[in-house]
Amino acid sequence: MRKSIVAGQFYEADGEKLKEEIGKSFTDGPGLPSKERNKKFIVGIAPHAGYFFSGKCAAYLYKEIAESQIPDVYIILGTDHRHNDNKIRISIEDWETPLGIVSVDKELGQSLLTKEIIIDENAHKQEHSIEVQLPFLQYINKDKKFKILPIIFSTASIEICKRLAIRLLEPRARKLAFIASSDFTHYGVSYNFLPFTKNIKENITKLDKKFTDYILKLNSEEFLDKVVKTGTTICGMSAITTIIEIAKQMQCKARLLNYSTSGEISNDYNHCVGYASIIMG
Repeated sequence: MRKSIVAGQFYEADGEKLKEEIGKSFTDGPGLPSKERNKKFIVGIAPHAGYFFSGKCAAYLYKEIAESQIPDVYIILGTDHRHNDNKIRISIEDWETPLGIVSVDKELGQSLLTKEIIIDENAHKQEHSIEVQLPFLQYINKDKKFKILPIIFSTASIEICKRLAIRLLEPRARKLAFIASSDFTHYGVSYNFLPFTKNIKENITKLDKKFTDYILKLNSEEFLDKVVKTGTTICGMSAITTIIEIAKQMQCKARLLNYSTSGEISNDYNHCVGYASIIMG
């Protein structure tokens, strides 16, 4: 069992308070989901910061997911903040949050393994990018059964992202949906990223728009190339690149649901992170 490591930090540790916190993210943002589930969710991008900062932005994507048919498995592509290699790390342990236990599709995880796709439970134990998505999935699915497959990686090349996308889309007797977990620009001294020092709020938004535009055009090569060359601090660049490749194969169209920054909450743009909710379907 993979235990929660950021409950009480990124979100409420008490189950009832956590439900209230997520509910507030919806009511402050897109509104509560309807009970109809007639949409078809395939691919999306959501932030993974503390709910106080990014919960409202994430709620825009999760409202769409809540109004969609439940897949057999949500494949969550997260950021590996601790490794700097080309390995893709899967967890096949079940995960626990204050809202209960989330089952992992172990058989699917095992079927994906290659020399570069490995099982590494230790890598997942201290990584928050997958965990932060789970209470939202539990909240919108409530008592309904669903499974996940957690996958994290860091600095993969475009070739690796394309191979992973192909591997994930191989014909299977499962309905799959895909979520990329990523924050956008991390600005400030603590992130070692200060490309501008004036009009910070406007420039962060302008910089993130440049990259969300690549995503909306499903231009994975340009997106990843520009992130790497400019040193832009988008932490889930490989997850996003893979998601774009999946969306292209599925003939999806991308739509920006919401963009915000932590500065809007903290009023501190000298230490600021951008967030985006994007859906592809």
